[in-house]
Amino acid sequence: MRNRKQLLAAAVKVLVAAFVLTGIATQAALAQQPQPAAQATGAPPGPEVCAACHEAQVQSYATSMHGQKGNPRSPANAGGCVVCHGDGTEHVKAGGGRGVGGIRNPGPHNKSMSAQEKSQVCLNCHSTDRHLAFWEAGQHKKNDVTCTNCHNPHTDRSLNNDKMLRVDTPAATPYRTTVRQLGYETCVGCHKDLRAQILKPSHHPIVEGKVQCHNCHEPHGAMTPVMLRAESYRDLCLTCHTDKRGPFIWNHPPAEENCATCHTPHGSSHNRLLAQKPPALCADCHTGGHTHGLYDGRGTIPGVNPSNIRFEGSGCINCHRQIHGSNAPASALGRFFLR
Repeated sequence: MRNRKQLLAAAVKVLVAAFVLTGIATQAALAQQPQPAAQATGAPPGPEVCAACHEAQVQSYATSMHGQKGNPRSPANAGGCVVCHGDGTEHVKAGGGRGVGGIRNPGPHNKSMSAQEKSQVCLNCHSTDRHLAFWEAGQHKKNDVTCTNCHNPHTDRSLNNDKMLRVDTPAATPYRTTVRQLGYETCVGCHKDLRAQILKPSHHPIVEGKVQCHNCHEPHGAMTPVMLRAESYRDLCLTCHTDKRGPFIWNHPPAEENCATCHTPHGSSHNRLLAQKPPALCADCHTGGHTHGLYDGRGTIPGVNPSNIRFEGSGCINCHRQIHGSNAPASALGRFFLR
């Protein structure tokens, strides 16, 4: 009997010791686990806390350019969500909710923040970027367009969208030949009239993905008309169309001054992006010459039978091929840009 009591007492001691050791091990394991920043140090809540309610946003942020861990300028290395949305301590304590706890939301649909306040969230980090030097002078800034109207900081880079462009409704087009997200789709969200132009039969290859809006325009501001990336229309066009630069022995004044006098840059129903179909386009300046027969019934060429109308309605460039300028030494050919 005595031996049985001693064995029972020893078993109880072993069980108590086991429970104690288990508790100590559990506490040690919990101490080694990473704790949310707000709970561990009293700092603003980190992404792991925000993910409890905003899992989709945190995941998309992690795969975006902002979420790069190796980028020294990335908000991910400065606290994550708090860099753009502010200290969320009070927001967490209140159990969340839209606009609760002083959370900033610079999104395009938030009416509680002004355009300047929304853009300032981005400018806190990007104000020294070279391409933002003329932001204050740009038309986008003057028309209360904010950074988040065009950019989505939570854009997943796996979508081939390195510039984090915002495309809420992708533009449908029969010409698209790439799976990349194209920049023009963001621009036509506001510039709907230009979307109609770039879908015309004669157009720059914008919808095909070979030319982007920002190849010609600086969306972040410029001192030039319509925020061009050059001093003038002609200088901009000549960056690609170098064969039209010259110098020529015989120059065509409109081609020297402004390419947009004859061409519409975004798209046209006429060949070569012409504003009108020749000879009507040429007749805007050349009221005499062959084209007068189109309107008053006279002959088209001096000395030719007035009933001969084989030149009527013909395109001027059928003969005047060197319309941008000619280097023909003979005055009869060069002066009139004849082929």
